[in-house]
Amino acid sequence: MNNATIAKVGFIGLGDQGLPIAIAIMEAGFDLHVWARRQHSLKPLSDTPCVTHDSVASLASAVDTVILCVSTDDVVHQLLREDLLPNLRTGATVINHGTGSPGKARQLHRLGQASGVSVIDAPVSGGRPGAESRKLTMFVGGSHGSVDSATPVLQACANNIVRLGGPGTGQMAKLLNNTLLALNQAAIADVLELATLIGLSPGTLMEALRLGSADSRALQLLNTMVTPDTVDHLASVEALDMEIFKDAMSEEHIDADAMTDRALSGARHLPDVMERLT
Repeated sequence: MNNATIAKVGFIGLGDQGLPIAIAIMEAGFDLHVWARRQHSLKPLSDTPCVTHDSVASLASAVDTVILCVSTDDVVHQLLREDLLPNLRTGATVINHGTGSPGKARQLHRLGQASGVSVIDAPVSGGRPGAESRKLTMFVGGSHGSVDSATPVLQACANNIVRLGGPGTGQMAKLLNNTLLALNQAAIADVLELATLIGLSPGTLMEALRLGSADSRALQLLNTMVTPDTVDHLASVEALDMEIFKDAMSEEHIDADAMTDRALSGARHLPDVMERLT
């Protein structure tokens, strides 16, 4: 890999998915710089050659690219406006791996553009297992030039990098991806309810469906990524994503209320599905 154009990479957001992404970047040969709001988040990196910073400003002034893997658009906006843009060099790049609003992504792009900084929306799919195996899928929105220059660092943890178009298109694609997953989960919940009424074993039926034409990613995730230990958290995250999707459709003046309600049903019934399968 040619890492000459992006030698120093800053990373903020060392959570469940962010930590393995950061490790993948470091192991790919990049000079990794990190900052964390909570000191204990840095412990898994204590025996690695990464550089830790005591402030976001310090990190920003030391790197060529900053990757954000934080929870909300508001946190991204605050970091960008208050700490990153005043300290990043002209020509630097900010990559946002969080799922958020397409409209907010366009705002972040314009904010960065005014300071000579490229802001790319690159939400990811694959969860922690995908990050650990370096097999994430990234839905990317940004100019051709900024995406091309960022591709080497994106390739450190992703085997599928798809540029959808300009700023915000990556976020829109990720929201549509999440909506389709939740819609499939709603259908699975309906089928399992029917199976129970008929007297079929839900677990045996799921194994059979995975071998037939009804197989889907939503089926494959059950009892792999979606487990009794993770289901409540994943269901709440999916429900939040559906609210973001609803707002995004409203911004585009598209009535997607029926689809949103159906997708929310899939998210809310996911714990019920797992209960039937255990």
